[in-house]
Amino acid sequence: MAAASLSFKRSDSIAESMPEALRQSRYQMKRCFSRYVAKGRRLMKNQELVAELEKSVDDKLEKDRLMEGFLGYIICCTQEAVVLPPIVAFAVRPHPGIWEYVKVHSEDLTVEAITPSEYLKSKEIIYDEKWATDEHALEVDFGAFDLLTPHLTLPSSIGNGAQFICKFLSSKLNEKSESMKTLLDYLLALNHRGEKLMINNTLDTVNKLQTALLLAEVFVSALPNNTPFQKFEQRFQEWGLEKGWGDTAERVKGSLHCLSEVLQAPDPANMEKFFSRVPTIFSIVIFSPHGYFGQADVLGLPDTGGQVVYILDQVKAFEEELLLRIKQQGLSAQPQILVVTRLIPEARGTKCNQELEPILNTKHSHILRVPFKRDDRVLQQWVSRFDIYPYLERYAQDAAAKILDHLEGKPDLIIGNYTDGNLVASLVATKLGVTQGTIAHALEKTKYEDSDVKWKKFDAKYHFSCQFTADMISMNTTDFIITSTFQEIAGSKDRPGQYESHYAFTLPGLCRFASGINVFDPKFNIASPGADQSLYFPYTQKQKRMTLFHPAIEELLYSKVDNEEHIGHLADRNKPIIFSMARLDTVKNITGLVEWYGNNKRLRELVNLVVVGGFFDPSKSKDREEINEINKMHSLILKYKLTGQIRWIKAQNDRVRNGELYRCIADTKGAFIQPALYEAFGLTVIEAMNCGLPTFATNKGGPAEIIVDEVSGFHIDPNNGEESSNKIADFFEKCREDSTYWNKVSTAGLQRIYECYTWKIYATKVLNMGSVYGFWRQQNKDEKQAKQRYIQLLYNLQFRNLAKMVLLASDQAQLQAPSKAVTKPEPLPGERQVCLLSRILQWIFKRSSH
Repeated sequence: MAAASLSFKRSDSIAESMPEALRQSRYQMKRCFSRYVAKGRRLMKNQELVAELEKSVDDKLEKDRLMEGFLGYIICCTQEAVVLPPIVAFAVRPHPGIWEYVKVHSEDLTVEAITPSEYLKSKEIIYDEKWATDEHALEVDFGAFDLLTPHLTLPSSIGNGAQFICKFLSSKLNEKSESMKTLLDYLLALNHRGEKLMINNTLDTVNKLQTALLLAEVFVSALPNNTPFQKFEQRFQEWGLEKGWGDTAERVKGSLHCLSEVLQAPDPANMEKFFSRVPTIFSIVIFSPHGYFGQADVLGLPDTGGQVVYILDQVKAFEEELLLRIKQQGLSAQPQILVVTRLIPEARGTKCNQELEPILNTKHSHILRVPFKRDDRVLQQWVSRFDIYPYLERYAQDAAAKILDHLEGKPDLIIGNYTDGNLVASLVATKLGVTQGTIAHALEKTKYEDSDVKWKKFDAKYHFSCQFTADMISMNTTDFIITSTFQEIAGSKDRPGQYESHYAFTLPGLCRFASGINVFDPKFNIASPGADQSLYFPYTQKQKRMTLFHPAIEELLYSKVDNEEHIGHLADRNKPIIFSMARLDTVKNITGLVEWYGNNKRLRELVNLVVVGGFFDPSKSKDREEINEINKMHSLILKYKLTGQIRWIKAQNDRVRNGELYRCIADTKGAFIQPALYEAFGLTVIEAMNCGLPTFATNKGGPAEIIVDEVSGFHIDPNNGEESSNKIADFFEKCREDSTYWNKVSTAGLQRIYECYTWKIYATKVLNMGSVYGFWRQQNKDEKQAKQRYIQLLYNLQFRNLAKMVLLASDQAQLQAPSKAVTKPEPLPGERQVCLLSRILQWIFKRSSH
């Protein structure tokens, strides 16, 4: 298989290479394709395709030769195939982010390349043949607007969008001297609350700017490094230079030199450094409408979990970085950060009914809550994240007005979160003309198999027609996309990424996305979050340890009493503890870990097992999957007679105490185990490693990027429990033999965190993105405007109608009449221009339906 993979290069076409391979194994492949088409129309997944190919060859040597050859490689790279006898259409993914579509005639084995649109039409025939064959069926092709936009080419470069932009910009500035005028215009436009920054209007040519930079650099070079900018501010103004270069002579000199280098001979490193120093971001708005967003008593409430924690930690990191940058730029401005969420009058004892709330441990950051409204009346109760689409347009309009009022102007950067927050961010950023970033957190399309082609089955409950359309709108509107890992974007060798699965897909009967989002688009960036290091710090920092929790943690781990907090007990307290903490669901695989442990006698002799998650009583859960896992956990404890070796603790939401719990496990010289079948990122892995706890984590997903195997931790295969449990046992046996080994792995884990996974690194990256893409969107404003018109058509003619179909909460008890009249919101940018066209198209649609 490896040889076949190497022999197939990206320049090769499968459609050109496949016929010869089929000819060489014609007899076996005729049998294989006969098996494919024997059951009629269907959608076949990779495992079925491979299994049928293997069954087609009786001789083992011949089977091995075929599977290790080119055809075996192509079938193994095929994610799915559409069977429409006698045709089989393949969606082949030879490399992350790269797709090719071919169809093969099962009788004569002829091969033909097809477009993504043609492949999707074949797929639609299985689910809605009438719509699939309708030449007027709605097809969306965002890729048509990206032909002039430079794209990355290598899979290994995916997620490095900002770096690529800097490379492209430096190349463009080198090639065309007139491009420097764009950079000059960008600098001339810099201001904060009307006050000019860096340069004023006297430097209206590149030559004048270069002369001023030369004079200023010579001047500051003669000053002591720590000379405050105020001492020579007046001299700078005489040369056309304003504040914003730095707070000291040394810092100013560095900024002057950096811009001089960019103007003289731009290179990517100088471009990145320049954008990191430009004073462009003072205020940030972060949207997260759904759930109960608060700082206390909210975790565990509906639709409220990790996203809240992520954003609160993110805000603290942003504020610290902004304060540092503004100081280093020599400015006296104060940063402002607003987390805009929903105001819920019936707040269930939380502060979610309070409009403005300061964010703890910050000085300039607040939660701003704006209510959902219907017919100018406030919605009183919580609404599921799957049901909120009818409220989002009005919410975006109301939020924009509140933001402008609170900030006394436009924000410099808007960031959305999840589908609803990203859509609202897109509407507001477009309206205000502000740079936008988005964060998916989770893309629901990848959570439910075939949820696109089977959208009608899910729509009554989840409204995926709305959600997937909204995701497409925000992905294509935003200036940049923030992801946590490469795998979130483009997956792995065997599995497409969450974003990659939106490359080409269809909602039969509704809309065909022939080109949705391209993972080679330079808007994709990886900025991995960290853990709050005031809570998650090494177990060795004794002076910071939260000893007041020790009695409670002692009871939690070791008491022999079963109660509502914990069951089971640890008979031998001298053993190290292997520890896992997660939701109790199938994907998190906690019961899988318990089974590995139960099956491995050597591991049971070496360590105790502590798991944290869910309830013990299935009647307390309302989640069918969790109930199944609870019952399975009880049966495993009985089956393997784990009494005295396992402690099961119910889900813990106190982050402060959880930090100390990790450290207490480290005190036992234990380890953290993350056994998930798939994990998009792995925040608990980051938390454990921050506390100095050696970590074993799934090799399926983000943790495989976080941990360098057998250096800063260990990868485990969740589909091979025997191998994984033996790997854990080997570690503890080695620790017995070598007293320094545990500390070596612990220290290497901490080093990995400090180099790559801190909120400081995250904030630096994202703020740099804000500056880079702020300039980039100005460079590409014509292309962006054309695409935006297309997006507005999709929003106005498709999304709005879908949102209206979502069941609106109509109970009048939930609604409250407004105290004053509400003025009609200002139309979205470009809405006036498309209004007439929208009416014409709607009229056409109505006519055609009759």
